[in-house]
Amino acid sequence: MSTSPLLQRKWVVYVLILLITLIWGYGWVLMKEALRYMGPFSFSALRFGVGSVILFMIMFFMKMKRPPKEQLGHIVIVGLLQTAVVYLLVMYALHFVEAGKSSVLLYSMPIWSSFFAVKLLKEKITITKMVGLGLGVVGLIMIIGWDIFIGQDFSALFGEILIIIAAASWGLANVYYQLKVKGVSKIQVTAYQMGFGTLGITAAAIGMEWGEPIQFNVTSIYYILFTGALASALCFTLWFIVLSMIDIVTATISTLLVPVFGLLFSAVLLGEKITAGVILGSCLILAGIFIAQLPMKKMEQTKSKSLTL
Repeated sequence: MSTSPLLQRKWVVYVLILLITLIWGYGWVLMKEALRYMGPFSFSALRFGVGSVILFMIMFFMKMKRPPKEQLGHIVIVGLLQTAVVYLLVMYALHFVEAGKSSVLLYSMPIWSSFFAVKLLKEKITITKMVGLGLGVVGLIMIIGWDIFIGQDFSALFGEILIIIAAASWGLANVYYQLKVKGVSKIQVTAYQMGFGTLGITAAAIGMEWGEPIQFNVTSIYYILFTGALASALCFTLWFIVLSMIDIVTATISTLLVPVFGLLFSAVLLGEKITAGVILGSCLILAGIFIAQLPMKKMEQTKSKSLTL
């Protein structure tokens, strides 16, 4: 690709990043509100079911074959870690934790990715990475610890811990993907991992929420379609387009806008309060994620050239 067309498309990249982060940030409000109409596991099963169907339809029209058999087992594990575990924990935790705070805690994921990369991929831990991880951990403590000081009940604290575990699971899924999944396009991996993850979520919904009422109305269907079609299928597809146009580090850093939008949408639409602890903790987490990824920039720029859709 020549330099001139790339420069002409820079504005497209910026628009896509803004659109993705806005939709993901707004999606946290809908995930929280959806609990008024159905159980957390039922909603997640419906949401990712819609997203999976759309992605498989894209694969069908693009005439993409299924991944090699030797890779399917690894993709199943990625799906369980990244879709099933993460959203089972997050959706259940949203019963107790505000949507804005939840988005901040889940997007500590890059910190956990860095930690697992050191342990499993044997990446060297540099001074800047240590500083970044340290800031992130302090930020998490600030968010949770502040709530303890102001007398928050145990259920909210329990929900926050579940979301941190979800963030760690997401980070582990990223590292496992880099370690085990080879020669499979991004859309194939996303479609199949989301499909397998949906099966796990559906099993949990049947086991835990069988017989519980599900209210289908204009509002609840909107929540399902928006988070399934837009926040899941569309945004993941656009995300891969962004990854093919710019380096991974720049793209990943851009996701830091998601918890910012999550906090803003939650404050405006749900009336959630943004405390000093959440603000300070969020700033530390965002700073930690940025600093922890600085040493990876050169390597990620090289990797980005080999990304395929």
